[in-house]
Amino acid sequence: MSARASTGRHGPAAGGLPFAVAAFTSAALVFLVEPLMGKLLLPSLGGAPAIWNTLLAFFQAALLAGYAWAHVLQRVGPVRRQVRIHIVALAAAALVLPLRLSNLFGPPWPDAPALWLAAVLLVSIGPPFALLSASAPLLQAWFARIERGRSDGPMSAAADGRVYRLYVASNLGSLLALAAYPTLVEPLFGLRVQAMSWSVGYVAFALALSALALTIRDAPTSGAPKAEAESPPPTWRDRLTWMLLAAAPASLLSGVTAHITADVASVPFLWIPPLGLYLATFIIAFAGRRAAPPVLLYWAQLVFAALAIFILGEPRMPWLQQVAIHLTAFFLAALACHATLAARRPDTGRLTEFYLWMALGGVIGGGFNAFLAPVLFDRVWEYPAVLVLALLARPDVGGPLKIHERGWLVAGMVCLAPAMVPKLMPPEVTRTVLSIAPAFMAVMLARRPAVSAALLGAMVLAVELPGAGTHDAFHRSFFGVVRLTDAKTPVGPVRVMVHGTTLHGAQVQAPNLRCLATAYYAPEGLIGQAVFAEQARHPSLRFAVVGLGAGTTATFTRPTDRMRFFEIDPMMVQIALDPRKFTFVQGCARGPVDVVLGDARLSLAKERAGAYDFILVDAFSSDSVPTHLLTAEALRLYLRLLSPHGVVVLHLSNRNLDLAGPAAAAARAAGAEGVLYGEHWTMQDVPSYLETGGLALIVAREARTLDPYRVHADWRHPVPGGWRPWTDDYTNVWGALIAGFERPG
Repeated sequence: MSARASTGRHGPAAGGLPFAVAAFTSAALVFLVEPLMGKLLLPSLGGAPAIWNTLLAFFQAALLAGYAWAHVLQRVGPVRRQVRIHIVALAAAALVLPLRLSNLFGPPWPDAPALWLAAVLLVSIGPPFALLSASAPLLQAWFARIERGRSDGPMSAAADGRVYRLYVASNLGSLLALAAYPTLVEPLFGLRVQAMSWSVGYVAFALALSALALTIRDAPTSGAPKAEAESPPPTWRDRLTWMLLAAAPASLLSGVTAHITADVASVPFLWIPPLGLYLATFIIAFAGRRAAPPVLLYWAQLVFAALAIFILGEPRMPWLQQVAIHLTAFFLAALACHATLAARRPDTGRLTEFYLWMALGGVIGGGFNAFLAPVLFDRVWEYPAVLVLALLARPDVGGPLKIHERGWLVAGMVCLAPAMVPKLMPPEVTRTVLSIAPAFMAVMLARRPAVSAALLGAMVLAVELPGAGTHDAFHRSFFGVVRLTDAKTPVGPVRVMVHGTTLHGAQVQAPNLRCLATAYYAPEGLIGQAVFAEQARHPSLRFAVVGLGAGTTATFTRPTDRMRFFEIDPMMVQIALDPRKFTFVQGCARGPVDVVLGDARLSLAKERAGAYDFILVDAFSSDSVPTHLLTAEALRLYLRLLSPHGVVVLHLSNRNLDLAGPAAAAARAAGAEGVLYGEHWTMQDVPSYLETGGLALIVAREARTLDPYRVHADWRHPVPGGWRPWTDDYTNVWGALIAGFERPG
């Protein structure tokens, strides 16, 4: 192409701003739809951290499909033809809009919820998401072709940097959209408005891309093969390196999210900071020129990896400090991998192939956590394991170990070996060894990534193995990790069920006390008070209990009562009904008890009106109540199922959210006239396993139904808060989180 043609009508576009705006917009749409789809799926699968990890794995697979499309499209000829084909594909994908969840596959599959989720996402959002994902690398490739045409030869380093800065623009759009969703989009707009607005945004982007196409109609027509000929072909080692350097941060993203949302604090939207930091590492790594990452980054990565591994065994540390350390360790590890990846990036002629291998690495890393890790591991082992493996992204100084380095390695292993054997060392000695020796020795060997990784790998075993008692058992499913342990109390051993950091049931093992209702269900607690009050006026009480746990509430049944549990997790049913683990259901219930498997709202919707006298909503994903069980539509369903003088008890105990306000507002919006809020706190000398304080809301159709509760000091009217009722279309968890921080105590 002549110099005149190369500076012709494509000149305005060659400045890069229209391409940057288009890349920013496509990425923003991509990262707005991810949390939006999670919200749409909530009523079907609850709020388990694994749902978000499966969403991430699906979107990473769709990203791979989009990058594959971009790579193939580079081989069809001139830019103008590629743009036209891509716009036609965008239009065809719009046939699945407006955005909504497909009901093609029916309700969730209890035995394969992850596969059901992936299938629903595929037909609901797969094509538009993949094509939007393809837009960013395509815009970079088209811009690179224009830059190459302007120079009539190989691109300069400055032009190469301008092309890769479009990748920075796309990641910036992703980051801002992700931050805007919980703070602006969700509190201000309902789901229907969000879904429709996103659909309109998708169409607007396609139209804007069509307008951009007009500015590049005189772009160079040389095909991809010529561009690639200017760049040396990557070796298979290069491709595998790209893939592995992308896989580790993707796996860490899922791993740290699962750990901090299940084992540290189940704060809603705590999955947003890891994803935001993940995107920020791309922005930082690809913003500059290709250069080796600074040595200081590798040292910081090593120090915080050691800290993060150490606090895995320190659950008593304040959760904000734990989250800060884990997120810093994750950020530094991801940045080290992405900085090394950026330093190894090829010339722009190989750009789409580079992104294709990066996307494949993302699929491998995210898919491993979402689909393989729950089957292979009984705990979230994948997080510390990949945190250690990410150390291998650092350069090695090479050569054999020096004498002093061998000494440090042997000393580290000698210190760690006793700590890896449960109960061999006193806990305080183990903590001292783990907090000082291996971290210090790993830092001393910082320029030896394989040796540092070996030391910290041994540290992982030393932290995790003694952390589990000899009688502990771990069970893992799609919905999380459950730990069963035997605790010593004044009344003897107590079998305890813990999900993440939250107590989900406790049974005294002494034969004469095995049927004692404990923890949140102690007779003195709010749930016990409500059960006894209703049994006093119902000779035969019909229970519906949302959430099985260890099955403790079965102990309340009389021979004339009947109880039905609604549980979404098959693993919980297996544990609660196994007499070797708990006997609340099989050995303590005096009335008939059965279990319905599946999402509670979907199952309850099939029940006849007036079927129950007492409905207990006691479902928790780790520490948090799934919000779709607290909406006006959910309360309307509960009230429909109540007998004329029945009650609904909403168990709201949690560490981070103020749920009483929105739940009370939803109950009134559903037509309830009787609403009382309860707080019960235990004496300090009462073991928490035997009696646990809690928060609850009791709801009835008529206010007089709750008269027996008004005389009790634990029950009072809800404190007015001006809450807007939560609905299936609108929730404001961010507001509940802020109110939770302000809540006394």
